[in-house]
Amino acid sequence: MPDRAKAQTHFECALAVARDQQAKFWELRAAMSMARLWRDQDKGREASDLLAPVYSWFNEGFATADLKEAKSLLDGLAS
Repeated sequence: MPDRAKAQTHFECALAVARDQQAKFWELRAAMSMARLWRDQDKGREASDLLAPVYSWFNEGFATADLKEAKSLLDGLAS
């Protein structure tokens, strides 16, 4: 699917920019997007391996929508 390949390229770019800028919030969002794409492609292990370290960087703010969503996604990938 060319659209999935294009999406992956954009998510990889977003991750690289967020990492270069040390913007953990944006890195989390990009990682969640990539993880959902990979989950839908039956690449759950890769999705979890990408998202888990980004999520674990946070030590507060767990009541925010983004961190709740990331936790839910990780939980779903683990099952």
